[in-house]
Formats: sequence, C-alpha cells, structure tokens
Amino acid sequence: MTGRLVHTGQVVIDLVMAVPTLPPPGGDVLASSTNLLPGGGFNVMSAAARSGARVLYAGSHGTGAFGDLAREALAHEGIEVAHEPTPDLDTGVVVALVDATGERTFATGTGAEGRLYSALLDHVHPKSDDVVYVTGYSLLHEINRTALFAWLPHLPGSRILFDPGPLIAELDLGALRDTLSIVDILSCNACEAEVLGELPSVAIVRDGAKGCRVHENGRTADVPGFPVDAVDTNGAGDTHCGVLAAELLRGSTLLDAAVRANAAAALSVTRRGPATAPDRAAIDRLLTRNEP
Repeated sequence: MTGRLVHTGQVVIDLVMAVPTLPPPGGDVLASSTNLLPGGGFNVMSAAARSGARVLYAGSHGTGAFGDLAREALAHEGIEVAHEPTPDLDTGVVVALVDATGERTFATGTGAEGRLYSALLDHVHPKSDDVVYVTGYSLLHEINRTALFAWLPHLPGSRILFDPGPLIAELDLGALRDTLSIVDILSCNACEAEVLGELPSVAIVRDGAKGCRVHENGRTADVPGFPVDAVDTNGAGDTHCGVLAAELLRGSTLLDAAVRANAAAALSVTRRGPATAPDRAAIDRLLTRNEP
C-alpha cells in the first residue's frame, strides 16, 4: 500500500444524549447518558486507518476544546492533519438526542470545519495513487464547495470517492451534477440512489444487511452482506466507505474491496457508537468463518 486516503470532509464533535423521549416545546427531559465523541468524517478515516491505510485529514478544524478533542482522536488513530487550527473558531458540534426507540434527532452547529478555504487546499498535494474522499456535506458549505471545485479538477490522477450522504435532497442540483461529473467512484445507500436516479458508470449502492450492489462500466454484481446481531447501525455506511478506500489503496478490485467493506460494516453494527469500525484482523476472522 503506497497511497493515502485524503479526506476533504468535516470532523465534528458529537454530543450524544440518551433520552426517554424528545422534550416538548419549552420542556426538558433528563438524559440517562451523555457522551462527547468525534464524529462526521472521523468515522470514515478511523475505519480506513484500522484497515491499514495511511490517512490525511485535509479538512479544517478549530481552535478550542472541541478542536483539541478532534485532533486528539485523529492522532490516536494515526491520522495526519494537513492544516493548522483555524484561529478564533472552534470545531463544530452535533447534538444527537437518542430516544428509547433508538430514533435519532440531530441539531448541528457549524464551526471551523465549514471554513475550508481554497488557500488551505492549495497546500494539499495528492498523488496519483491516492484516494481522495469527498462528502456531500462539503457541498452544503459554500466556502468548502468553492474550494473543492477549484481544486478537484487539477488532481494528478487520484481516484475521487464521493459519498453524497443523507442530506442529498438538500444539495444544490447543479453542484451535485458537477461533482458527479468528476468523481471516479460513487458510494451511497439505496435511498440516496433513488434520489439520484441515474448512477455514474462506477458506483456502489449500500443496502444495509443485504450487502451492496457494485455497478462497474455497465455490469452489476450483488455482493451479499454478513448476518450479525445488530445493536447500533450508526456509522455503518462510514465504515463501509473507509474500508472500501483502504482496500482500493491495497490494489484490490472494486468487487473484492466491497466484500471486505460489507464485512467491516456488519461488524460495526454489533457495537454501540458511530466510530465502531473493526481492525483488519477482525475482518479477516469474519471472512474466514464465512468461507464455504
């Protein structure tokens, strides 16, 4: 493995609170647990790193307690950081209320991660054997979107992996089309694929426990999932993307990479939390157990 995963998305801090039910307007409820965890793009990067990939975080991050927490988590996973902290602005936070049924309700406060200026990306120089990851969340931030559209067309043959994310319906249609015209691989879930309608020539459509479908230059293959007892599906798609990227960096075919990504996603849902990607050895064990 010689190339890196260059992640251009956003690391945020998740404030996760378990509540019996959502509070009514003007009301209050007592949370049974409260956790501050790195989230957003961190989930993809940690999944790739745990599968042995070199990872560079090319997004922006803030000066303050949340930025410190994000950088500490990145360093723990061995992920490099391309930029110095953004002065006078902290990393953003996502408040996630999880009720007794497992339903999640989010409120996002954008911070430094929404300020990825062109001058920052100009100092990031991917190589031809790198995989560059782009998320649909970046298209929601005008500054990030402008910087990416100026930077992506000039990459030296790096493969661009694009995950539009759950807010795909909120994306500007023109920006979405422009992005799809320059990416090499699309990875999305089945609901997002329905919104897109026509898929690019190379695409992976994740379908939960069923696995995924690989569309490659006019051919489609179903890659089955792995049966597990799921306890928390949060972050499974991020795990899939991160491990897929790591396997592509190892020289695997898209189909072989999808098999390992399915296995990693299956293991991730057996653990609670967003950044629950397994390491390479755990994926190997699951694949070995499922050999005919």
